[in-house]
Amino acid sequence: MDYIILLHSLFFTLAFADKESQKKTQNLSSNKASHKRLKRDWIWNQMHIKEEIDAPLPHHVGKITSSVRNSNAKYIIEGEYANTIFKVEETSGDVYAFERLDREKKAEYELTALIIDRRNNQSLEPPSKFIIKVYDINDNVPVFVQKVFNGSVPEMSPVGTSVTKVTAVDADDPTVSGHATVSYQVIKGDEYFTIDDSGVIFTTRPDLDRETQSTYEIIVKAKDAPGTSGDSSTATVVITLSDINDNFPVFKHSSFHFKVPENISVGGEVGRVKVEDVDEPQHRNTKYSFVRGDYRDTFEIVANPYTNEGNIRPKKPLDFEKVAEYRFDIEATDPTVDLRYFKSGGSRSISTVTIEVTDVDEPPVFTKLPYEFKVMENDPEVRTLGSVWAHDPDAAKRKIRFIRRRASPNGDYIRVSDTGIIQLPKPLDREISSSYNITVAAQEILEDGRLSDRESHAQVHVIVGDENDNAPELVYPEEPRVCENAVPGKVIIRISATDKDELSPRGFFKFSLATEDSNFSLIENYDNTANITVKYGQFNRELAKIHYLPVIISDNGVPELSSTNTLVISVCKCNEKGNFTFCEERAKQVGVSIQALVAIFICIFTIIVLFAVLAMLLLLRKRNKKDLSGLGRSVAEIHEQLVRYDEEGGGEMDTTSYDVSVLNSVRKNGMKAEAAPSPYAQVQKPPGNITSGAGEMESMIEEKKSEADNDRDLLPYDTLHIYGYEGAESIAESLSSLQSGSSDSDIDYDFLNDWGPRFKMLAELYGSEPSEDFVY
Repeated sequence: MDYIILLHSLFFTLAFADKESQKKTQNLSSNKASHKRLKRDWIWNQMHIKEEIDAPLPHHVGKITSSVRNSNAKYIIEGEYANTIFKVEETSGDVYAFERLDREKKAEYELTALIIDRRNNQSLEPPSKFIIKVYDINDNVPVFVQKVFNGSVPEMSPVGTSVTKVTAVDADDPTVSGHATVSYQVIKGDEYFTIDDSGVIFTTRPDLDRETQSTYEIIVKAKDAPGTSGDSSTATVVITLSDINDNFPVFKHSSFHFKVPENISVGGEVGRVKVEDVDEPQHRNTKYSFVRGDYRDTFEIVANPYTNEGNIRPKKPLDFEKVAEYRFDIEATDPTVDLRYFKSGGSRSISTVTIEVTDVDEPPVFTKLPYEFKVMENDPEVRTLGSVWAHDPDAAKRKIRFIRRRASPNGDYIRVSDTGIIQLPKPLDREISSSYNITVAAQEILEDGRLSDRESHAQVHVIVGDENDNAPELVYPEEPRVCENAVPGKVIIRISATDKDELSPRGFFKFSLATEDSNFSLIENYDNTANITVKYGQFNRELAKIHYLPVIISDNGVPELSSTNTLVISVCKCNEKGNFTFCEERAKQVGVSIQALVAIFICIFTIIVLFAVLAMLLLLRKRNKKDLSGLGRSVAEIHEQLVRYDEEGGGEMDTTSYDVSVLNSVRKNGMKAEAAPSPYAQVQKPPGNITSGAGEMESMIEEKKSEADNDRDLLPYDTLHIYGYEGAESIAESLSSLQSGSSDSDIDYDFLNDWGPRFKMLAELYGSEPSEDFVY
């Protein structure tokens, strides 16, 4: 309070001195008023006020004055906090705060002072800005930026290792000494950690062990005003010890016992040994090894990187009949342990492992794998190649039966007896396959005679030796051609040979021509090839455009075999550079199999038989037909025969020669018809030989009827009508349309062409004069 009174006294002293100075200035200036106008200025200082004043409101802040001497002058202030927090006494200029101020919320306020005439509110002086500053009184406690801090440090770290840093903030004015200075102190956990004035936490012990205690929770205090008992705040710091590899693995049990069947597969799991490593998983690197026992060649121990367990696996097959139990000692260690932090107690952990092998029914075991036999091809005397053998490895010692399972190539080339004898049903051919492979299965015969479902397999390889039983064959890459003007010695083609048999060790193939009587010669290259060259030159294409050259090839084998092959050489036209310009196309030789030839012959035979049957039918048909010339009529009188249904009869004047009653009587009685009065007899006919006409018609009808009855190929017609013969006395003569085109009629029949396709034939017959007579 004394400090506040002192400030007010100082402020009023300055204000009084300022007023006295203003008076002196006014007196001096009055003497010179006639010469110069006085300059009026604001007379006041910057204002200050303490925060959180405990005195009753309002609190006096300061006083604003002006050199204006006017009884109507009025002081006012403007600004964001004017007339709310701060107010001015309008006559004296005293400024008051009507609220308690907090520097941590706002450290200074900027206002504007004005002096006006209260009568007209006119400004007597220009406005002036002033600042009210709030003094700090150290009323805030240092506050940590967070309630809980986290830190980490490796275990077993040396003293003074930095862990983490904490921070506390004091809201008081840092420019005032002691108001914002923060100091730290560990009030819980100070036996393990300490802290400096900057907030950094350090270790105070070198033996912090994660496996003993992995986390520490300490409390840190922050306070200001060092050397005093100022206010303070606290925060919690959680410190975690990170792991290092400082512990060896230890077996959970001093011994392990496992039981496995003897047929366990190589690499299968026998069992797992477990260790305990207190370090974290990333620092577990257990290695297992054999200490005592001679079975390291039988088993191996592989560590699981995820569980740290040791997986015991067999390295070779187990046999109950040979070894029924295995016993050995194993050791677990970690080569990556940091020995600087190694704890006492020894680095070795040893355990005893016992593996008991149980007996199982095992399949037969072959005594030899694989089996291989050799035989010459086409050897009729060899029927047995050898045998395979297997035994029962179990104590029962059962008998074994052998069965052939698979064969390559597939077929009945090699057989296996029940006792394992390898047999050949027929001689082998190397050209089919140079080796034959079969799979033989061995099964045990049970006590009741059945075969066990467990079996083992053996591969049997039969290698077939070569016999020279195939002659060499000609090989040439393209069709040989030669220019007709080729010079002597010109190489036409290089030929080679192939042999299904193995190449004779005595040399190469021998090539020769079957005849020397040709315009070609053969030159051997002694590398299984030969050149065909021009012997005399100048071929004559007029005499022969294709030459057939027989070539003999021998294989030098035992016995020596040879074959004659034909080269087909075309003689072509060539240009001056020797390039072929024209060659005749020759028929390509296509090989036909025996089955195709048989099919072709069967087709040809079938076609021949069909043609023979058709010829016989036609011959029988012709034999049943009679020649119309036996009726004594000329070809001109009979032009065609038409057999139709639903006709009314003959021509209009034909009443005697064509009588339907005659036909009916003949058909019914089956005998020669007698002359009867015709209903058409009353019709007048031209004079002539009526009797002869009727007789001719009757004879012809009977003849045709007889042909129809005896011809089995024709359908049974109800009636027969014969056109083209109207009788000797008919005025209309022939009604056949086949000779109508040769009549002397003046009618133009070309209009038939416009009647459509149905009248096409008539239009062709009547429309134009035929070039020759139609004779039927």
